[in-house]
Parts: sequence; structure tokens; C-alpha cells
Amino acid sequence: MFETLILEKRNHIGYVTLDRPKSMNAFNEQMGQELVNVFSEMEQDSDVRVSILTGSGEKAFCAGADLKDPRTHSLEVLAEFIETKHGNFFDAIAIYPKPVIAAVNGYAVGAGFQIALCCDVIYASDNARFILPQVSLGILPAYGGAVRLARFVGKGRAMEIVLSCKTVDAQEAYRIGVANQVVPLTDLIPTAERLAQKLAAMPPLSVRLAKESLNRGLDIPLVHATNADLYRFFALVGTQDRKEGHRVAKEMVLHHYDQQKKPQFKGR
Repeated sequence: MFETLILEKRNHIGYVTLDRPKSMNAFNEQMGQELVNVFSEMEQDSDVRVSILTGSGEKAFCAGADLKDPRTHSLEVLAEFIETKHGNFFDAIAIYPKPVIAAVNGYAVGAGFQIALCCDVIYASDNARFILPQVSLGILPAYGGAVRLARFVGKGRAMEIVLSCKTVDAQEAYRIGVANQVVPLTDLIPTAERLAQKLAAMPPLSVRLAKESLNRGLDIPLVHATNADLYRFFALVGTQDRKEGHRVAKEMVLHHYDQQKKPQFKGR
């Protein structure tokens, strides 16, 4: 179904692997369209509650735009993008309502770094390298790449990384707030899976609205964010999952936590 991606679904987790190993998973137009399609498919699949996004192989998550493609960074492609929005893969990930964990294995360059920044949590292998080289190529990190980075690390650090095109290794990425955790390459997917499994076991609706609250709240004044959260809270109070979660919690309290019961959430 996909030529530049691999999609697997199991245990409520959608695994998306960027799969152009001969080019270190370099980004091209087809990958952009397939990212839009795959996240649309997972959004419509109620069995998928959380997603993990990674790259094939050990060297690269995504080596950036495929500079061997003559259409890359051309005016023709830009005009098509503005007219049709068919390649709006950044938003396809950023506004995806379910949690997305980026498992960055090796190089995340240019668009590859920006794809990771569209995810909710970033885990990095110890050989990960993050680079935004666009300014040195006479362009810039398009579609809000610099601003997305600033939301992770602050304006000053983002300005330095974007303007100098410096390479940020895994440990520095963790220190400045790009990566949530750095682990050996062999532990990368298992680490992402542990968080994914924990999130998949939680009430799907409250997870989605908590993510929405944080993402939308960053774009508006705090007073508006708090008011919007009241409506989200009221919506969740009426769900079956809220009743199930409270029921099990009350039983655990009554039994002094001797019985570790697991609630069964249905997403309703």
C-alpha cells in the first residue's frame, strides 16, 4: 500500500517506519503524501490509540530532503504545495489527535528533524544527530520549523541552532529539551513501546483531549485555554470510561490497594 513507509498495527499501537533505506530515509514528495495518508488512516482506526514513528536501519531517522531529486526545493513544487496543500505532512502529524512518539535512530536532518518536532514525545538513540541545515543551503526550515523548535528549547537556543546550522548530538538534545530520553539504539523501540503501551491502556478520549488541551493552549491566552478546558472536562465527565476509571479506583481504595484491578477502557 505504501512505498516509502511501513505501517504495522498491533496491541493498539500504530508503528510507522520511514522506509527509503538506500537514501537514509530521505524525504521526497511521495513520502510526504504517504505520511498524510498513513496518519489519516490511523486517525480513522479506533483500534489504534497511540503511534510510534521511526526510520528503517540504524543510521538515520530521516536524512532530510532528497537533494538528488531535481524537484526538491523547486519553485514548481512550492507552487503546487501552496495551491493544493497535498504535501502538508507536518500538519498531518502535528494535528493528529492521538499521541505520537518519535523514536529517532541516527540522523534527523532538515525535514527529518522537523518531522520529529511535530511529534509529542521524542526518544533518541545514543547515535542520534539533529541538524537543521537549511540556512546554509540558502533557504530556511519551512512551515514553522524554527518556531516548533523554539517551543521545545526556547527562542535563544532555537535561534543558535537554526542560524548556525549546528549539529546537536543526542546528549545535548536531551539537555536542551529536544529529546525526552536518550537510550542505546537497541533499546530505542522497546523504550518507545513501554510508553506507548502505557498510553494505550489509558482512556482514549481523555488522552486525546489532554493532548489537544496542551497543543491548543499554547496558541491562545491562558484565560481562553482555561475556559476551553472546562468544556473538555465536562465532555469527559459524561463518558463510560470516566465511570469505569472511577469505579476501579474506588474499589482499590476500599481494598487498601491490595487488589490491583485494571479498568477496561472502550473509548466511549
